[in-house]
Amino acid sequence: MFKENRDTYRFKWKDLGDIYAGRPNLGATADISVYRLMQYALRDVLITRYDPETASCILREAGKLAGKEYCANVLDTRQNFSGFVAELQRSLMDLKVGILRVEKSDLAKLEFEMTVSEDLDCSGLPMIEETICEYDEGFIAGILQVYTGREFHVREIDCWANGERTCRFVVKPLVIGGA
Repeated sequence: MFKENRDTYRFKWKDLGDIYAGRPNLGATADISVYRLMQYALRDVLITRYDPETASCILREAGKLAGKEYCANVLDTRQNFSGFVAELQRSLMDLKVGILRVEKSDLAKLEFEMTVSEDLDCSGLPMIEETICEYDEGFIAGILQVYTGREFHVREIDCWANGERTCRFVVKPLVIGGA
């Protein structure tokens, strides 16, 4: 089997294909358990093959790539911040990804605290005493990077899996040479 070697990402929004042409009977929706089956099997393989830290980095990186493509292809980045966040909230709700809220914001510093309730990734999972939404961290960072032109450090501080009932993320601009 041929393995594709490359050192840059090639994934683009168009690579999602024409879902309606490919699924004329089943359409664009699937049960959340199928999504989680893929995500948590992949997470488990990455942790087992490498280690938890490497797995987290890979999931964040994939989320960031997805967030950048999502923002560039779905959202209107010409809006002011309030309009942009409102559109992002609507789109995530429409796609049933989760209910996004900006709990705190400092636009001058580009620092935020955001929550995602009824999160696609973890709401309803059993307690495992850790935060597990690394993909979401990257997704948020990617969206904000496309919107602002700056890189962000996003970390989940509360998660359904560690006993909270909403995922809470702290968002700060990435400082060159730091986190």
